Amino acid sequence: MADAEVEAVHQISLFVNSGIYRFGDSNVVFIDPVRVLNRSYTRFNVSPSAYYSRFFQSSSHSTVNDDVASYCSKKRKRSKNLKKKLHELNSREQIADQRHQEVRPVLVNAHDTLLEAGLLLEMMRNLRNDGSSGLKGDVDPNPSNSVESCDKSIHPVFDNFVANEGSNEMEAEIFDRKFILPKKSCFLMSDVGQIQNLVPAEADCGFNLIVIDPPWENSSAHQKLKYKTLPNRYFLSIPIKKLTHKVGALVALWVTNREKLRTFVENELFPKWGVQYAATFFWLKVKADGSLIGELDLFHHRPYECLLLGFSHGEDSNSEHLLRPMHIPNNQVFISIPGDYSRKPPIGELLVDYVPGCKPARCLELFSREMLSGWTSWGNEPLRFQDSKFFVSRRIADG
Repeated sequence: MADAEVEAVHQISLFVNSGIYRFGDSNVVFIDPVRVLNRSYTRFNVSPSAYYSRFFQSSSHSTVNDDVASYCSKKRKRSKNLKKKLHELNSREQIADQRHQEVRPVLVNAHDTLLEAGLLLEMMRNLRNDGSSGLKGDVDPNPSNSVESCDKSIHPVFDNFVANEGSNEMEAEIFDRKFILPKKSCFLMSDVGQIQNLVPAEADCGFNLIVIDPPWENSSAHQKLKYKTLPNRYFLSIPIKKLTHKVGALVALWVTNREKLRTFVENELFPKWGVQYAATFFWLKVKADGSLIGELDLFHHRPYECLLLGFSHGEDSNSEHLLRPMHIPNNQVFISIPGDYSRKPPIGELLVDYVPGCKPARCLELFSREMLSGWTSWGNEPLRFQDSKFFVSRRIADG
């Protein structure tokens, strides 16, 4: 085999175990969130059929080459149609479009890189059925019989830390429902008014990786049906500096492509938090056949989201000096098939190289709706995707 083919086979082998496929020395990676999440569990698996509930198309009678050729043909036709639909942009929209045009070549190159990875495309077509460890995607109707269960009722659950410090996941009964808590994980369920409870007593117990996925205010009635949003001003009070480890922290903030929001983050939010902007990563969303979930140039529904990265300096007098030489390459692209609405892929492993201070990193996710091993999760619904209905027991998955 040629060197490129050998490398592709090697990356596939790594991908099967890690859930992350790296395209050589490029700035592009592909993520299978199911495989990544399943590394937090030993007795359960995240159900791939439950995770990948959208963006899968029937393609059993077509080849990868057919899919790619069909996609490229549609892309050319739609590009012509989009040019006919261009409207006059206001000043804010012009700035947003300029941002898009600057990053567009990066995203196109990332997508082309994916479409050239034949072995990976073949695997993508089966992610919903295969998942990790040969998942069948059948939900165990009585998962408590499949694992050594703690069967613990936790009261009260609001405004109290709940931790699973064991080396295996814990099955917990909360609100008369069963939830699967990853090994070595912790959550605090509260509203924004109680976020101060997260602040550690000592700065050396703070966090050096902080990922934030705020419920940004949005006028969309559809989005409001999915989850509650908050006015942007509420996020100004988040005590990022107090949550930061004494040697500093990498802060990763999910934002939409709305220019009003980007301006708010750059001019108000990051300065208020004391976060120094460092780089922007992009999440490019694709379907199981490799095509984008929507038109790249469609103004209000672009198939990508932004992750803004910055550094929060800690109390240590040397923290600013320690962070200054740490360079994060800009315009990194990670590609994945989206899960449920607003569910973000687990991207912590893509950030650890840039985290200052201790290893393993002390990790915190704010406005979390999903838990990870080794992380503290905070929000008003950190158990959203921990419900047992989103899991299958490994006995059934492997049977």
